[in-house]
Amino acid sequence: RMPAATACNKLRCTPPRPPGNCGVAGAAGGGNNRGMRNARWMAGALVLGLALVGGSGSARAAEPAMPDFNEVRRVVREQLAGATDESVNRAAVEGFLHALGGRVALAAPAELAATNPVPLLPRQQVFDGTVGYVRVGRVATGLADAVAAAAQELAASNKLGGLVLDLRFAAGADYAAAAATVDLFLAREVPLLNAGQGLVSSKTKTNALRLPVVALVNGSTAEGAEALAAVLRKTGAGLVLGSRTAGRAAVMREFPLSNGQTLRVAVAPILLGDAKPVPLTGLEPDIEVVVKAEDERAAFEEPFVTAANGGSATNAVRVARRPRVSEADLVRERRGETAARGKTEPETPVLADVALGRAIDLLKGLAVVRGGRF
Repeated sequence: RMPAATACNKLRCTPPRPPGNCGVAGAAGGGNNRGMRNARWMAGALVLGLALVGGSGSARAAEPAMPDFNEVRRVVREQLAGATDESVNRAAVEGFLHALGGRVALAAPAELAATNPVPLLPRQQVFDGTVGYVRVGRVATGLADAVAAAAQELAASNKLGGLVLDLRFAAGADYAAAAATVDLFLAREVPLLNAGQGLVSSKTKTNALRLPVVALVNGSTAEGAEALAAVLRKTGAGLVLGSRTAGRAAVMREFPLSNGQTLRVAVAPILLGDAKPVPLTGLEPDIEVVVKAEDERAAFEEPFVTAANGGSATNAVRVARRPRVSEADLVRERRGETAARGKTEPETPVLADVALGRAIDLLKGLAVVRGGRF
């Protein structure tokens, strides 16, 4: 018969038990306990696995395949009160185009675009005598020449320390014009973009516009303007400031429809110089500026405000100035002869465009860092 202590050593009880408590019967009991625990663990794992499988099946069952479009359209047309073929068709087309997020769109009538052309550069001016501002109305042939001429004109009577290129609400889908505009700011050959007709690169030159550039963008910056901002940033020629763009920079093909309209379909992405596409989810700015859409549009139409045209304490904090009171007015007031009225200085317009203000401050700060003078 094996001594109890030896039996414990052979069976390697953990923790060691007192002699006599670790006999063969105890070892068998421990094995049974471990076996029962393993069985319970395996059973629990099996139940959990079945539950997970059942859960995923339930999740899939809760998300059935989308119904047939024509079937839904037929039921709506037959059962919806007041529905007509025209109203159902309009709702279906509008919803369909909206769901595709700008990758498919109905083109504006050609006659409307012809009678109301948007100028290439609707506005240009200088802020604080040092920051040039050029608003792009349309990305089309001749834009690069127009921007170059505007920059030269603004610099003729001002020492420019930077340029704001406003691409908000810009129209046009001329990607060659977008590339040519970025080329103005590059002194060496750099790959720019590929709009389906081969890679376009900048040209080596000695007369490049050597100005820091900030491009303003928003949710209405689309197509050519969107690609222009993306290439400007990719090449290091400028920063992008504002909010996410529309996500409509793509090679579009036009298909005439039976009602006289044209359907524009994105058949290929616009590729940057590194062969990466301009994102169809929209271009994220380097510096985000969040502004309400209605406020941004109002400030875009009228960048400056005064008390006379609706300035408020929130967007025109420097509008009103204290009346100018002369010493004679103070003497008369002290004698009780008359109130010291003085003259009110003319109101100073205040920039209400938040994004533009940020861009101007950024360029002025950059000039200070680079040793410029404002």
